[in-house]
Amino acid sequence: MSSEDQLLRDHVLYLLEGGGAHLDFEQAIADIPESMWGAKVAGCPHTAWKLLEHLRVCQWDILEFSRDPDHVSPAFPDGLWPEEDGPADAEAWENSINEFRSDREQMIELVANPETDLFAPIPHGTGQTILREALLVADHNAYHLGQLVFLRRCLGIWEE
Repeated sequence: MSSEDQLLRDHVLYLLEGGGAHLDFEQAIADIPESMWGAKVAGCPHTAWKLLEHLRVCQWDILEFSRDPDHVSPAFPDGLWPEEDGPADAEAWENSINEFRSDREQMIELVANPETDLFAPIPHGTGQTILREALLVADHNAYHLGQLVFLRRCLGIWEE
């Protein structure tokens, strides 16, 4: 592997892990009280649960598309958002967090693997590459984690 290839991988991994200007998932999700998981704020279309589940489902979908030619994505956009404002219970909340972490780690492993050609078109795609999909995950996560922090500020549960 060339030093340029490794440098690119390192930069992408840094983004996926919440580096630079990107918000860290663990920081954004930490200590949200159970009573606030489904709380609404006037003018904000999402709850913490809706954002968490959307992050999880989209990241999972991008990961699976990147590596599984038989993957079928959820219907856009409704299949990417939960219908409920809050989780069924604490176990559902924790499962969503843990699945997000697991899928992010699997995307990190895919990018870090020197056998992964970051520039090759994904055979079952329409021009996408692993590099593009990894950057999409980092960008999408950063956007919605920012929304989560804004929501938390509106709910009075975010400390600077």
